[in-house]
Amino acid sequence: MKRWLLWLPLVAFATVFAVVALGLLKPADRTVRSAMIGKPLPAFRLAPLVAGKPGLDTAIFRQGQPHLLNVFASWCIPCAAEAPQLMRLKALGVPIEGVAIRDTAPALADFLARNGDPYAHIGDDPQSAVQLALGSSGVPESFVIDGQGRIVLQHIGDIRYDDVDAIAAAVRAAR
Repeated sequence: MKRWLLWLPLVAFATVFAVVALGLLKPADRTVRSAMIGKPLPAFRLAPLVAGKPGLDTAIFRQGQPHLLNVFASWCIPCAAEAPQLMRLKALGVPIEGVAIRDTAPALADFLARNGDPYAHIGDDPQSAVQLALGSSGVPESFVIDGQGRIVLQHIGDIRYDDVDAIAAAVRAAR
């Protein structure tokens, strides 16, 4: 029997160990990107959820002005964390529309009172139908919509302080 065959099990074990270790050190990107980027916004009409705040309709996005569409919920902790950044974007002149996912009117009113209200319109999405049609995988998530109603950018997760300038620039560029 050849002596090198004795080393074969050790080499096989070392190879398997190296593959597993590499997979643990560098996990695959599990970010779910929307297939709707570059496509028209799906048609929807969402009822209002908060008193004094109009609901949301696709027609708003086709009036020639770009918008930021924010998918959020009052029960979402990262949504509360991103609220100051949304207020900064509003102060920079970015029109922000909201889609409230599986929420209630009292909880949402309390959320807006605590964290500020950057939204021009908030639509109620009780079954997450619009969220899924957008290709959104969770909350919070934001989309830049150009003036013709086409989705040009997706921001997954909460908007952080460092993201504000890039998102404002993307909205300006979407004109």
